[in-house]
Amino acid sequence: MNAQTFMDRGVAEAIVKDDLISLPEQSPRPLRVKFGVDPSSPDLTLGHFACFRKLHQLQELGHVVVVVIGDWTARIGDPTGRKNGRRMLDAEIVNRNAESYLDQFFRFVNPKQTEVRFQSEWFGEFGLQDVITLTGRFTVAQMLARDDFRNRFSEGRPISIAEFLYALLQAFDSVALEVDIELGGHDQLFNVLVGRTIMKEYGLTPQHIITVPILVGTDGVEKMGKSTGNYIPVTAKPDEMFGAIMSLPDTAMHDYFLLLTDIPEQDLVRYQLEMDAGQRNPRDVKLGLARQVVSALHSEQAAQHAEREFVRVFSQREMPDDMPAVSLGGPALIVDLLAQTGMVRSKSEARRLVAQGGVRLDGHQIDDIHTVVNLDGRVAAGDESKSEMILHVGRRRFLRLLPEGRSKEKHSVDESRCD
Repeated sequence: MNAQTFMDRGVAEAIVKDDLISLPEQSPRPLRVKFGVDPSSPDLTLGHFACFRKLHQLQELGHVVVVVIGDWTARIGDPTGRKNGRRMLDAEIVNRNAESYLDQFFRFVNPKQTEVRFQSEWFGEFGLQDVITLTGRFTVAQMLARDDFRNRFSEGRPISIAEFLYALLQAFDSVALEVDIELGGHDQLFNVLVGRTIMKEYGLTPQHIITVPILVGTDGVEKMGKSTGNYIPVTAKPDEMFGAIMSLPDTAMHDYFLLLTDIPEQDLVRYQLEMDAGQRNPRDVKLGLARQVVSALHSEQAAQHAEREFVRVFSQREMPDDMPAVSLGGPALIVDLLAQTGMVRSKSEARRLVAQGGVRLDGHQIDDIHTVVNLDGRVAAGDESKSEMILHVGRRRFLRLLPEGRSKEKHSVDESRCD
């Protein structure tokens, strides 16, 4: 891969593109590529993986990734795309999340070509005079050019000065590290542009910018993220990841192929033409996508096993071999049962799934969130008593309900999740 090939795929915007293509060849040293990490959450998704792939490619070109842990800005909260401010996080939570983030990050990015830096290295000694100097180099009018700030201001909703500081502090990271390039998701374009401006103000060569397209979530519409519940974790087990990708709308496949695989673009164009002409089944194309992604994040062997299991369960309508079981005693509302057994992430998700007809008990759809299930495996309003029942949630989650004392092994919440 050369610089031109790197720029031709998986890049939303490049500033300045011509320089970015020629710079690697002209520079007498490896370029320093900044990648900011917001450790406000430990959960990484396939959306993050799209960025990690580009970072790894830059390392293959011989450059150094400088990971900046935003242990100061995370306490303020990134306002990007938010209608309101976000609560500040304490240092302990930030550091714990950062450790989890890096554990996942280094599964895909070469640690030998990575420099890890924490903002506290330079902001720990940042005094009031430094803050005044920094804020004096950017105007309120420039801040209000950002959509979320402008909209909140026009609607009379509060914007704290701390939120303005978020972009400025993040920009000063580039000054402190004297980086050549900053890479980030396209939703961070405003922030990285501020960094380019601030570097000029401090008399430094402004950083070049590369943004990566935003990957849509499992709904095929909204940005992949935890807050919307439409994400696929990079730590998901192979079977779970495979099934989640197979549930994507067909319209999302092209972007997933483009950002998460190395399948040549001419092949993607051919797939689409053949699907449009009815010559290729979209399901077969999606199987190939799931196989590629699971292979990249796990292994080819794991992807093959996940594919066989998916086909067996959902094409042949069989139950999974490794269906977990729980033994519980006493009646419970279906919403509580789903949450307590880890079949859903929250009670609100449980209520939504029931309302959408996504919960079945022994094949019978449950459409009332007030349904009571006896934890020995009997529906309170049912006509007959059974020794066990199968709870089926969504398309890929199964749980065997056993009467108290029947189960030889208690399964943890994580083990009971198949989605």
